[in-house]
Amino acid sequence: AEDYILKQANPYKMILLHRQAVIESVIPELDLKFKYGLPFYYFNGKPFCYMNVSRKKGYVDLGFAKGNLITVWTDYHVIENRKKMISLRYFTMDEIQEDILLDVLKDARSLY
Repeated sequence: AEDYILKQANPYKMILLHRQAVIESVIPELDLKFKYGLPFYYFNGKPFCYMNVSRKKGYVDLGFAKGNLITVWTDYHVIENRKKMISLRYFTMDEIQEDILLDVLKDARSLY
């Protein structure tokens, strides 16, 4: 998982490293694994969230396994024909809004 993050070009690497630091500080009991070709966080052995770089489209997705149950900041949820997962999408570091991420992480944590 660390290799995936560190091998990315900027700005993706900076976004991923920032996301990683925030996620791990808010929910330190998460376990970071490399699953499905992506850095994937697990909570008590269950999928929690993942980070994915789309170089073609120029963004980083922070996807949530139980995203359909997250009720905060729904205007920022990217669904794209997914039934359960949602993501928060970042094209630049400037787009990162800490309050949104923190609230979404806490709401997602409450589902486990």
